[in-house]
Amino acid sequence: MDGILNVHKLSGPTSHDVVARVRRIAGMKRVGHTGTLDPLASGVLVVCLGNATRVIEYMSGWQKLYSAEAVLGVETDSEDSTGEVLSRCDASRITRADIESVIPRFTGKIMQVPPMVSAVKHQGKRLYELARAGKTVERTAREIEVYSLRLTEFEAGEEARFDIEVICSGGTYIRTLCADIGKALGCGAHMSALTRTAVGEFRIEEALTTESLEQVAAEGRLEQALVPMSRLLGDMPSLIAAPHEELLVTNGVVLALDRFTPGVGIPIEGHPVRICAEGDRLMAIGLLRRGVNGSLEVKPAKVFAINENDEEA
Repeated sequence: MDGILNVHKLSGPTSHDVVARVRRIAGMKRVGHTGTLDPLASGVLVVCLGNATRVIEYMSGWQKLYSAEAVLGVETDSEDSTGEVLSRCDASRITRADIESVIPRFTGKIMQVPPMVSAVKHQGKRLYELARAGKTVERTAREIEVYSLRLTEFEAGEEARFDIEVICSGGTYIRTLCADIGKALGCGAHMSALTRTAVGEFRIEEALTTESLEQVAAEGRLEQALVPMSRLLGDMPSLIAAPHEELLVTNGVVLALDRFTPGVGIPIEGHPVRICAEGDRLMAIGLLRRGVNGSLEVKPAKVFAINENDEEA
């Protein structure tokens, strides 16, 4: 089975736990996810099966939609409610208008320092591994993009609470966003709840829990729940290979651009393109490049099986 499952991760298990359970349900080893959700968080976890695991790198540009709750006046070492409290401050002076006044600082392209509990690597080790060992290291700020940040709820008090809805790029840490908003307000904050409501076209309303997937599998309908790879890469321009060219493509042979039939979108030099067989069956992801004679050519970079009985090339 090659495709994608829209899984509704519940609060508690890790993303790795969910992947391990999907492996058991599907009875296959090649399973991976496109972006970690912390144990505290719930929501959409996009899980890839089979050959779909080889295109995860092309999903990094997907927008993500989150709904988060934060507590003002309490800072923790993990920037969420699972960590140790570092400081407390009376936040009763904070108003809804105060939060709305600082929100514009955290929209658009901004720099963000990854938290110590993140999966970012430092000298070959994950930051969360260092954090578990009681170590704190300097982290380099990275550029992220927050497309939309909206305050949806506010409750005043010594430990005031607010809810935000965030649309952002991959690599954004919502816990850090909440903590930074607290710092901007002069009282600190930590994230107390988080739900990822969408990743690209995958929405929480259509997601299946692992319990539901087990039931679907027991009924022999798991393959029907898979989103095909061709839909996954639908925004990527495509080229159609003639039947007599398919073997060349699956063997990684570089072919002139004019040997393909145009598909969806316009291929751009230096960018990836889907190479499909007739019927929109994804055969490979190629790279459009300039050949030695100056003409455009397509080099298959990742090659996939094109029917149920084929082995991966």
